[in-house]
Amino acid sequence: MALTTAHEPPARLIDLTRLASRAGRRMTGIDRVERAYLGELLDRQTPLFALMRTPYGYLLLDRSGAQDFCSRLDTCEFGAPDGLARLGRRRPEPVRALESRARERALARCLRSGLGRMLRRSIPAGAAYLNLGHSNLTPRTLGAVRSVQNSRLAVFIHDTIPLDFPQYQREGSVERFRQHLDLAGQADIILTSSDAAAQGISRHLSDPPPIHAAPLGVDLKTPDRSALPGGIETDRPYFVVLGTLEPRKNIGLLLDVWERLGAEPPLLYLVGRRGWNNEEVFARLDAGVPGVTELPDLSDGAVAALLSGARALLFPSEAEGFGLPLAEAAALGTPVVCGDLAICREVLGEVGIYLPTSDPYPWENTVRTLTEQTPPDPPSYAAPTWADHFAVALSVT
Repeated sequence: MALTTAHEPPARLIDLTRLASRAGRRMTGIDRVERAYLGELLDRQTPLFALMRTPYGYLLLDRSGAQDFCSRLDTCEFGAPDGLARLGRRRPEPVRALESRARERALARCLRSGLGRMLRRSIPAGAAYLNLGHSNLTPRTLGAVRSVQNSRLAVFIHDTIPLDFPQYQREGSVERFRQHLDLAGQADIILTSSDAAAQGISRHLSDPPPIHAAPLGVDLKTPDRSALPGGIETDRPYFVVLGTLEPRKNIGLLLDVWERLGAEPPLLYLVGRRGWNNEEVFARLDAGVPGVTELPDLSDGAVAALLSGARALLFPSEAEGFGLPLAEAAALGTPVVCGDLAICREVLGEVGIYLPTSDPYPWENTVRTLTEQTPPDPPSYAAPTWADHFAVALSVT
């Protein structure tokens, strides 16, 4: 997509509703994107505000409040929920506690009906609003931001997988995503992470606003072998899968492969939590597949250590928005075997080993080869950086 340069706005307003809901949990893809944006905006001089929707209305934070939010999110030092937050005991305590601290630091608060008035009183004219995770992407929110004179709205659409592959989605998620995409179509700018995703957005919106694609940055973590759980073998050939075990990740294909590799196959570590609509795969895992081990809650340092010693990252996914694990593994010098998808080729170029996602036999042959032979040094890979990403994303919003 073409790059057009915009002047730095008089203020930025970032929506932290989704990030607040992840308090106390290990961050995954979209969480990491939102955290990277928050950190970047805190490092800049442009006046910064942050919006949060809670069950009791909206909170508006200034730079100091956003910095406190960020620090608590990183350290998991949330304190105890306040009296108001204790009413919602069904929600996780870290989420209620972080909202409590945000209430204490709020520049302004309002009920739902007062959102527009609060923003007009507190946000400078011409402010730029960023919604990065679809939470709080509602007609009320967009209307309230629009009521601030000369405001600009940017929405990040990570992919169009819910519309392209509805068979892999949770009940109701396709309709919700369609609503979010339609609302994004009312923004001034749509941001995304790849040309492949931008093309998907253009297919599903008849008259979209300008779409700007910028690859996500890769945060390389220092490998920490001491953080690996006891009993994890790394002195014999092993492979890694990284990501939530959801249907589009096509883990069943790899289980087919491992069941054909004989009584003493190489090891396969599935690094990620179980997702949804994948009961058949989970039943196979519960029954046991020789050589296959689930590792759902590794630290970043442990993941980097496991990846750096693997014969390859295996990534038979049938649909991806960007595929951060691809870039992370390649940046560590680990071979990547992945589906022959446009997004995989866009991220990896000549570095990837591309195989069809519907046929287990090429995967079996490749695994055998990588197990039996010492892998050659992979081609050098220049991982995308957040600096490059923000040079695009924050110049057009």
